[in-house]
Amino acid sequence: MPKLAKFRAKHTPPDAESRAGVLTSTASASSATPILHVDMDAFFVSVELLSRPELRGSPVVVGGRKDQRGVVTSASYEARRFGIHSAMPLRTAGQLCPHAIFLDNRPDLYGEWSDRIATILAKYSPIVEMASVDEAYLDLTGTERLHGPPLVAADQLLRDVRRSTGLPCSGGLASTRLVAKVASEQAKPQGLVWVPPGIEAAFLAPLDVRKIPGIGKVTEGALNALEIRTVGQLAAVPREKLEESFGRWGTALYRKSLGQDSYEFFVDAEPKSISHNQTFGADTNDRARLETTLSYLTQKAAKRLRDSGLYARTISITIRYANFRTVTRSKSLSEPTDLDGTILGIAKNLFAQNWDGRAMLRLIGISLESLSAATRQLGLLDAGQKSKLERLARTADRLRDRFGFSKLQLGGSLDEPKRRE
Repeated sequence: MPKLAKFRAKHTPPDAESRAGVLTSTASASSATPILHVDMDAFFVSVELLSRPELRGSPVVVGGRKDQRGVVTSASYEARRFGIHSAMPLRTAGQLCPHAIFLDNRPDLYGEWSDRIATILAKYSPIVEMASVDEAYLDLTGTERLHGPPLVAADQLLRDVRRSTGLPCSGGLASTRLVAKVASEQAKPQGLVWVPPGIEAAFLAPLDVRKIPGIGKVTEGALNALEIRTVGQLAAVPREKLEESFGRWGTALYRKSLGQDSYEFFVDAEPKSISHNQTFGADTNDRARLETTLSYLTQKAAKRLRDSGLYARTISITIRYANFRTVTRSKSLSEPTDLDGTILGIAKNLFAQNWDGRAMLRLIGISLESLSAATRQLGLLDAGQKSKLERLARTADRLRDRFGFSKLQLGGSLDEPKRRE
């Protein structure tokens, strides 16, 4: 996995911001940062169709069975014609389209494909932020000598992703993250929309206010009550009036209506913690399944730890019962580690101490904390054994990067191959 960027808010006072002149219609192309937003089209469904091509053209819903609790994770465009969308209850989706094909989530498989996509994106920019498993932002500043002008690079990148993975994707190229995200949504499916610097407000003006990231049903209703339905109408309202009605959120609404945002990229080499959880489609007390899942989650977390060049001193597990009662237990080591076996041994002990073997569980998870770049593990293993295990772990990581994480597992996590293939 490449070293990825994240983003943070710029803490610029509003008055200083206005003096600095945040991008407006007078901005020039040379002064704008080219930001590309890449969004995978119906990502979870698209991944499923790679191994089930016979389902292409059918209404497909990912998230679970239509009679299960839970929500839709993703729906094919054929399913969307029936009104099905992500976050909709599965039972509602089943009522809207009873003949749709419902598939269980396979988050680990989606994570593997997301990692492959991130590797491709990293070829086009040193600054890549995976905003989620199926979308990313790239700063294309300074990449012209390698890939040509930003628009050319964006087109090449999207073609590369489609050709290399077989997965459809869309892109939006603009001077701010906000406009780039809206542009990629307008480009779906499998398109690319470029918003040249200086026309951000004009591009957004005719769109419904709901198209602006961060504006949900509640805010939409409040704006509609003020007879504000389009982004252009929102931009025409003085900032002071929006602040009177919405407080600090009014300032954000004003900025968003003009296509402005206040985020910057940065590279964070050391995360505070690394965690993986698994929510079961139905509550379970199947010991073999629970221990298998814990082993798999531990291996995922340990690999991410090694990919980051870090070591963990504290191992935590989370257990959530059927009644939603959640228990978290931790153990700190005398020396940090990045080895699967060491981490898994502690996780299993914590699990055994805090589950009676009978209670139904809906979620288990593991978290690696107190991270550092320390490399000494003298208290845990003798030097020879430690060296062998480290070589084995890194060899396994290389094979997983090449063939997929689920293709190489510790014996204790091989009981459910169908869930992760």
